[in-house]
Amino acid sequence: MKQIKPTLIFYLLFIFLLFHLDSVAQMPGMMRRMQNLGGMSGGMRQGGGGDSLSFEKRNFATDSVNVQFKYLDTAKYLTFDSSIADYYKRVPLKPWLVNIGYNGNPTRSILFNPMRGIGWDGGFHALDPFAFTIAETRFMNTTKPYTELGYLVGSKAEQQISVLHTQNISPDWNVVAHYRMVTAPGTFNAQNSSHNNIRINSDYTSKNRRYHAYLIILSNALQSSENGGIKDESYLINENPAYNDRFNIPTNLAPSIYSSRNFFKVNLLTGNRYVNKSILYRHQYDFGKKDSLVTDSSVVRFFLPRLRLEHTIESFNHSYKFLDVQSFGASNFYSNNYGINSLPDTVHFQMDTKGLKNDFSVIQFPDARNLLQFFKAGVSLINYRNLSGSNNDLFSNILLHGEYRNLTRNKKWDMLLYGELITAGRDAGNYAVKANLQRSLGSGMGSLQLGFENSNRSPSYIYKYPTAFPIKYKSNLSDENISNLYGVLYLKSISAYLQFNYFLFSNYTYLNSYVNVDQYKTVFQVMRASISKEIKLYRNIKWTTDVYIQSIPANAPIHLPVFFTRNRIGYEGKPFRNLILATGVELRYHNAYYADGYSPLLGQFFLQSAQKIANRPDIHLYNNFRIRSFSGFVRLENINTVTSKYGFGFKQNNFAAPLYPTPGLVFRLGIFWNFVN
Repeated sequence: MKQIKPTLIFYLLFIFLLFHLDSVAQMPGMMRRMQNLGGMSGGMRQGGGGDSLSFEKRNFATDSVNVQFKYLDTAKYLTFDSSIADYYKRVPLKPWLVNIGYNGNPTRSILFNPMRGIGWDGGFHALDPFAFTIAETRFMNTTKPYTELGYLVGSKAEQQISVLHTQNISPDWNVVAHYRMVTAPGTFNAQNSSHNNIRINSDYTSKNRRYHAYLIILSNALQSSENGGIKDESYLINENPAYNDRFNIPTNLAPSIYSSRNFFKVNLLTGNRYVNKSILYRHQYDFGKKDSLVTDSSVVRFFLPRLRLEHTIESFNHSYKFLDVQSFGASNFYSNNYGINSLPDTVHFQMDTKGLKNDFSVIQFPDARNLLQFFKAGVSLINYRNLSGSNNDLFSNILLHGEYRNLTRNKKWDMLLYGELITAGRDAGNYAVKANLQRSLGSGMGSLQLGFENSNRSPSYIYKYPTAFPIKYKSNLSDENISNLYGVLYLKSISAYLQFNYFLFSNYTYLNSYVNVDQYKTVFQVMRASISKEIKLYRNIKWTTDVYIQSIPANAPIHLPVFFTRNRIGYEGKPFRNLILATGVELRYHNAYYADGYSPLLGQFFLQSAQKIANRPDIHLYNNFRIRSFSGFVRLENINTVTSKYGFGFKQNNFAAPLYPTPGLVFRLGIFWNFVN
C-alpha cells in the first residue's frame, strides 16, 4: 500500500487554486436543490444551527455568505460557532486536559473517559488532541469562497498558525483545505513541540442527484521533545538566580547544552514523533424517484432516494517513534526505569502500522423526504501490517455493522441505535452497541437526552503484542468491557446543562510503572455528575461555571480528582455597535490526588501512588473581543504561580505529573479573521 505522496497534495492544491481564480464567486442560482442528500450513519453530534431538511433557495448574488457544514456520517447541517467567550474553542487543548509541560507536549484527561473503539488500536494517544481526524472532518456548503485565518503567539516563542479555505466549485461540489501548525520551545529544557496538520476534503453530488462522493486526505506530523522530568523539585525555589530561568533546571533526559528554544529548529533530538496519514474515499448511488417543488418564480427539481448503495475505501499509515541522539548523561534514568544497561549512542524505538479498509453498506429510507430516518447495514474487511523491530505482523478483521437513525420531521425526537461486531480475524468477538434518545421539551424548555453504550474491545496493541519498545507486554490479556449509561438535561430557562454518567469497567488494562503492563480483572464502577451553568450577576456581568464530581472506588487502578471546576467571571456584552467584548478572570481547580506518572520512551501515563499532587487554583486573566469578522484573544495565564520566595517572581509552579511542573506566567495573544473572497 502506497503512502500519500507530497506531489499528489500539491497537484490537488494547484487544481484547487485554479478553481479559486475562476469566476466561482459569481455562480448564479442555488447552491443545492436539496441539501440533505449526504452520507448517513454515525452518532449524534452537538452543534449550532439547524439542519437542511427543507427545500431552500439560495441567493448567490448577496454580499453576505452562508456557510454550513456536516460530518461524514450525518446529513444534518450545522453552522459555525462565532462566540468569543471561551478561548478553548480556538485551540486544540481543552480545559479538562493537562499536559506535562507546555502547549504541544503529551496530555491526558482528568475526567474519566475510557477508550471504547473496537479492533486494532496502537496505544499511543498522548498527542491525540493535536491531530486532525476523519470523524471531525467537516464537509461544507458555502454561497461564496470563505477563508479563516488564525495566528496565536505566546511566551517563549509559542506559535499557532491556522488557515482554512472552502468554496463551491459548482453548486454541488465543494472543496475544503485546512492547515494548522502548533509549535512551542517550552519553558523547561527539551520541551520543544512542533505539530503540523493538513486536511483536504471534498464532496460532490451529480446533477441527477443519484451519485455522491466524499474524499478526505489527511496528514498529521506530531513531534514533542522529552526531558524525563526535572531531577528534583527543589530547583524550582532554589536561591541560585540561574534557576529563575527554568530552562537551566537539570532534567533527566536531554542535556541542556543540546536543547534549543529556536522554533525554526524542529529536528528531533530526544523525544517522540508520531505520524499518521489517511486517504478515505466514499461514494454512493441512490435508487428512488424524481420530484419537483414549484414556487412563484421557479421550479426546483430534486431526487427522492429510497435505497442507497455505499462503498468506502480507506488507506492509513501510522508511525510511532522515540529517538534520543544525546543519550549520554542519562544512563541512570534508562537503567533504573527501563532496564537498559548497555546504552547505545542513539536510542531508537519505532512501530509502523499500515492498513486498508473496504466497507460495503446498504441504506434504506422509509420516508424519502426525511433523509435523517434510515436503516443501514454493512460489512467491512480490514487488513493490517504491523512492523516493529524484527516483528512483521500481518492480520485482518471482518466487521459487521448496522444502524437505525430517526430525526423526526417536527425535530422533537432524535433516535439512534447502532451496533458493530467483528466476526472473524485477530479481534473476533469485539463488539460495540449504543442507543441514544433525545427529546425536545419545547422551544422555551430545553431538551432531554438518554443513552447507553457497551463495548468489548481488545487491549491496545503495545500492551498485548511484541514491539521494539521496552515494555513488558502480556499476551494473555482479556478483552476490556466498558458500559456507559448517561443522561443530559438542558434547561433553557436557567441556562444550565446537567449530565450524569455511570460507567462499568472490567479487565481494565494499564501500566503500573514505566514498563510493566497489568490488568485489573474485577469489575468496578465510576460515576460522574456535572453541571454547566451561566449566572447573570449584574447586567452584563456573568459567571459561567462547570463543576464535575467523580466517584471512583478506592481499590480501582485509576487515580483522578474527585472534584474539578472551571469558572469564568467577567463582562460579556456589546458596549459599542460593532464591538463584542468578553473580559474577566478564569479559574480552574481540582482537589489533590495521585496524578499519573509519565513514561517518555513509551509516550504512556502510568499509575503511581507515591506522590500526591496538590496544586493551587489556576488563575488566568482574559480579554476577548470581536469587531465584525475579526476576533482577538489576550490572556495572562498562571497568575497563581506568583511567590516572594528567593525574590518576587512567578515560580510557585503547579504540577501535571510527578517531576513535571507546568509553566509560570504565560502571555498569549491570538487573532482570528474570516472573510469572503
